[in-house]
Amino acid sequence: MQKIIIAIDGYSSCGKSTTAKAVAKHLGFAYIDTGAMYRAVTLYFLQNHVSFTNPKDIQRALEQISIEFRRSAEGRNETYLNGLNVEDEIRKLYIANQVSEVSAIAEVRHAMVEQQRKMGRKRNVVMDGRDIGTVVFPDAELKVFMTADPLIRAQRRQQELFEKGEVLGLEEILANIQKRDLIDTTRQESPLRQASGALLVDTSFMTLDEQIEHICLLADGVRYHKTVSSHV
Repeated sequence: MQKIIIAIDGYSSCGKSTTAKAVAKHLGFAYIDTGAMYRAVTLYFLQNHVSFTNPKDIQRALEQISIEFRRSAEGRNETYLNGLNVEDEIRKLYIANQVSEVSAIAEVRHAMVEQQRKMGRKRNVVMDGRDIGTVVFPDAELKVFMTADPLIRAQRRQQELFEKGEVLGLEEILANIQKRDLIDTTRQESPLRQASGALLVDTSFMTLDEQIEHICLLADGVRYHKTVSSHV
């Protein structure tokens, strides 16, 4: 089978990362969680009191940041910031409240995009985020744009946080999602939008298994088409 890049973009809490991880596992692809990278940068900025508006502070901080992904003994994809496992910490709401603002900083996006391209050059990669199909890999063989009703996304996020021991009101979570949507779609640097050629997938009434199966079928179709084309 031909090697491909699968770029999955979309709104927060649509199931992008969970679906992308499962698709990568099913296909035997590498998985790169770009959202986790921005969350890790946000965590570093907050812990080290980096000003979001001071370019010198930002550049200095970015030079001190090393992000990598490691698979745990249980098969879990975990994010490491400067050698420390920060997977659980970066999923907390205080990070979610700040990550869109940090992601909108041009210097941060340029640094992360460079890292993401290096990670994806070996191909056979599933990568999810906000600008994978538009900026990072506009030539990806399969581009998907995921969306869902904001209230359904808030309910999913509430359940996810509850399972991690965080109890938060639905209104607070919905407000956070709406704030992130506004920042993500209106920022000057790499705004969230459906890439040219990207297939729209509305997950509002899809189960996780249905999302995974749908994208795996799309990927199999793309790989088959590439294989046939290469022999013509």
